[in-house]
Amino acid sequence: MKRKTVLVIGNFDILHPGHIRLLKFAKECGDYLIVAVNSDSNMPIRSRVSELHRLEMVKSLECVDEAFLTEKNCSSIIEKYRPYAVVKGKEFEEKDNPEYEVLHKYGGRLIFGSGEFESNSEQYITRTISHGHNFDYKKCQSYATRHQFDYQSINTVFSQFRENRVAVIGEIIVDEYIQGTAVGLSQEDPTIVMTPDRTDTFLGGAAITAGHIKGLGANQVTLFSVLGKDDKADYVKNHINAYNIDTILFDDGSRPTPLKSRYRAGNKTLLRVNQVRQHKISKEIQTDLYMQLESSINNFDLLVFSDFNYGLLPQTLVDKVIALCKENNVRVVADSQTSSQVGDIARYKDMMLITPTEKEVRVALNNIDDGLPILAQKLCEKANPMSLVITLAGEGIFIHLPDQNGQWENDMLPAINRNAVDPAGAGDCFLAASSLALCSGATPWQAFYIASIAAACQVDTLGNQPLSFNTLQQRVLESFKNI
Repeated sequence: MKRKTVLVIGNFDILHPGHIRLLKFAKECGDYLIVAVNSDSNMPIRSRVSELHRLEMVKSLECVDEAFLTEKNCSSIIEKYRPYAVVKGKEFEEKDNPEYEVLHKYGGRLIFGSGEFESNSEQYITRTISHGHNFDYKKCQSYATRHQFDYQSINTVFSQFRENRVAVIGEIIVDEYIQGTAVGLSQEDPTIVMTPDRTDTFLGGAAITAGHIKGLGANQVTLFSVLGKDDKADYVKNHINAYNIDTILFDDGSRPTPLKSRYRAGNKTLLRVNQVRQHKISKEIQTDLYMQLESSINNFDLLVFSDFNYGLLPQTLVDKVIALCKENNVRVVADSQTSSQVGDIARYKDMMLITPTEKEVRVALNNIDDGLPILAQKLCEKANPMSLVITLAGEGIFIHLPDQNGQWENDMLPAINRNAVDPAGAGDCFLAASSLALCSGATPWQAFYIASIAAACQVDTLGNQPLSFNTLQQRVLESFKNI
């Protein structure tokens, strides 16, 4: 039987999970996958990544059977290989596709990628993981080289961390970890039975974001939040001083203090129970919160929205706070988490940085089809941030920097910690470290390098605990020694 060859043509400027999903989809459309990588001379915009490195990365994927560099146009390549099908991204479906004409001559097909993002593309990457150490710095070298920085320049950024004064506004969450032993399946129904051994409690949400920023060396950190009138609120008030931050806390008896309980056996989470209420805080509390912030706004260089979408940050309050920060030249960053709740990161306009997950971007745009670069650009057109980082859990981060001329630059950093003990809190740590670095004079590329290593440190321990500056500095130095 004749082999069904599938062809994909592209730049693969920065190999990101969207590419891997598309290539996996393409391989599933036939028997043999050929990838034509455009040479440097065939790209309209010069890439930071050399053609040989782009080719090497594509060849490293298990789903790719053959790959080569080309200076030819798509029609010439198709005429030579006469594939059963050419696969392109879903975003090209409504555009002019010159492949149609040459494929039609011999009955070939043009197929558009499905855009599904739930599958774990990590398994299709060929990689070597060092034994005995969770941190893998192999991809850091090319990233630092592309963006022309070294440890000395990073250390200069570190020296400015202590100059920053930061306000954090958002929900405080109490995180419980109920650790136990799984003893088997219930005889009555297919339910795992566990025996709890101990409970560890941490302060999460906006509290840990503020804790990270202070732990990394910021001069002053003030946390604005709202608590319920319950025992969890008492726990927060009794333990928040350990973070060495200032707090302005309001009471709201109509809303319980958010509690998230994780039931774990070994190093696996079996179940998470959220005890939250998502209605908006009252207009009176909104006014009081805003007035407190307004009276102290000149004390801050940076404001961080740490939004978990439990009602503490209604749109009217967000808009007023953003306007206040603009009037007083305070830089603003935002993270708006969407997991069991509904959120919209696009409502945070004109931020210095936003750091949504891929799911949060797709929810904000109601878009399940487009690849990461197109998604990123559409979100930037809607929200107008200076920088956008899409976090991809175990796959790392996708970086998108738009400019005023309708152009943009993308890059990708894989996850540095390949064996996370507890992935909870990685996004909070990334937001804290990257925003502090940007305010300390880092370029976006430097800031996201620092923040990726910070997030790797965070997921290396169980539970949310503030990251220390010494730990981060040591890990960053270690990354350059490995380079």
